[in-house]
Amino acid sequence: MTEKHVKRKISAIFSADVEGYSRLMGEDEVATVRTLENYRKVMVDLIKQHRGRVVDSPGDNLLAEFGSVVDAVQCAVEIQQILKAKNAELPENRRMRFRIGVNLGDVIEEGERIYGDGVNIAARIEGLAEGGGICVSGSAYEQIENKLALGYEYLGKHTVKNITKPVRVYKVPMDLGVRKEKRVGMRRWKKAAVAAAAVIIIGAGAFAIWNFYFRPPPIEPASEEKMAYPLPDKPSIAVLPFTNMSKDPKQEYFSDGITEEIITALSKVPDLFVIARNSSFTYKGKSVLIPTVGRELGVQYVLEGSVRKSGGKVRITAQLIDAKTNKHLWAERYNRDLKDIFALQDEITLKILTAVRVKLTDGEQARLYGKRAKNLDSFMKVLDGRPYFYRFNRESNVQARQMFEEAIALEPENAHAFTMLGWTYLMEVWFGSSESPSKAMERIVELAQKALSLDDTIDSPHSLLAHVYLMKRQFEMAIAEAERAVALIPNGADAQAHLGMILNYAGRREGAIASLEKAIRLNPIPPNWYAFSLGEAYCLAGEHEKALAAYEQVLHRYPDDIRTLIGLAATYSLLGREEEARAQAAQILKMEPKFHLESFVKTLPFKNKADAQLLLDSLYRAGLK
Repeated sequence: MTEKHVKRKISAIFSADVEGYSRLMGEDEVATVRTLENYRKVMVDLIKQHRGRVVDSPGDNLLAEFGSVVDAVQCAVEIQQILKAKNAELPENRRMRFRIGVNLGDVIEEGERIYGDGVNIAARIEGLAEGGGICVSGSAYEQIENKLALGYEYLGKHTVKNITKPVRVYKVPMDLGVRKEKRVGMRRWKKAAVAAAAVIIIGAGAFAIWNFYFRPPPIEPASEEKMAYPLPDKPSIAVLPFTNMSKDPKQEYFSDGITEEIITALSKVPDLFVIARNSSFTYKGKSVLIPTVGRELGVQYVLEGSVRKSGGKVRITAQLIDAKTNKHLWAERYNRDLKDIFALQDEITLKILTAVRVKLTDGEQARLYGKRAKNLDSFMKVLDGRPYFYRFNRESNVQARQMFEEAIALEPENAHAFTMLGWTYLMEVWFGSSESPSKAMERIVELAQKALSLDDTIDSPHSLLAHVYLMKRQFEMAIAEAERAVALIPNGADAQAHLGMILNYAGRREGAIASLEKAIRLNPIPPNWYAFSLGEAYCLAGEHEKALAAYEQVLHRYPDDIRTLIGLAATYSLLGREEEARAQAAQILKMEPKFHLESFVKTLPFKNKADAQLLLDSLYRAGLK
């Protein structure tokens, strides 16, 4: 080929080989070849997903080409993270660690093959990487320096074979928690980098990738002694919100919905302890260390993942980590048709149960799966409506209702859509915006019963019915429905809290406190009604100091919660702390100048008139009328 016919171009070159390949082959050829084939498949799939192409893969080497250095480095880091998790499942002497080099340079293209200095440099700097590590050339570094905040380490200029000028080489740290002492002030830099990551990384997609794949592991795992709560006597898990890897931020509802579906499925397993959605979602969008999550929520295992939905395809990555050791127990990547999303959710759930050694009975397995929506669009409408419902305001409740009604129109047998629609009517009653509360309650009963006729494995319709019976002062029926909900979802924090609230109004104080305390353990960062319900139960049980502590927990996060201020005023009054009781009453009247004491107490559905009278008298002494 003459020089004038040579086809040249600039490419990002990715070169990889196995550290210690000869030793691995010498010890066990069959096992080494099997592992190599397995790992190479992972690499090839990821390269394609990051818009690259494999050029050649002789022996233990792999050469790939990308149109973007960002794509090449993101792919390299993702490969090393996935292979690290897979290696954790192998004995130390059988682990296969790849070294990866990335270079941006001029190459000669001949058919499907590429040659030239650009390829040679990538291969040479690959040899400077550690097993499981990545090195990039200076030319590649200049392209990603301000696009991927990975904390690069400059290794100096290196003379490489057959290349005239020395090449600048940078290391991409794969473990930001362990740095060399000669890097003075690096720990301070690392904290600053985490704080500034959202500004430095260009685009929401890049931030999501950094947050999921490049989060620095902690130096210290989560020890039981330092946990905020004692570990349960069964496997305990928190599911962090899956990162939305789609380019469209409007797809956030889908990644959140998948997370919630997994939490709900796991919560049905009696031999697990599962943190509620409300608490795990407080970590959404934050860069957190897994042991920190374990310590703060009091769990041993943490699941994190990412979701990318594009057209009719969905890609989900999930990894389960032991917070006590900070080691991966299981990691997997799934590429499926969107229509297979239900089977995929079930598969992930079963993988988690297998990893933490929990076995299901036939009955538990049937309840775990339930009856899923048959129409994918209907399922998506329910997912889309939930975030509006969770805003708990009148306007968003109307928007949520419309979406749930659309879901039912798309599939008249979607039990979850009927259930969520029922909750919007109950919310309307609580907001005081219903034109006819009695008709709204009739509608709630109709929707809940319809949902149960379609799928009797779901808990939420029973909680709905429990509240209707409570408002009608049919206490035993309310308790029965609330207990059915708890039986169907043993780890359901909301179901436990609903039961606790109802037991309190029914005068069964001991059971109320037990259920509400369990709800808060399952949901350590709870909505305000959990804690003020517990405070009220403590107050009426005569445990006034515990009541104050529960109310203060609410005010720490919701300083203007009027129900909590009312509870504090009553408790201070019962303790004889009149000055503090009057201060709370003044705050209540400042917020609600038309507050009427007797009207308020009448809205509280107490079975025992003595309970209502106790609150009425204590609040009257505090200065409310």
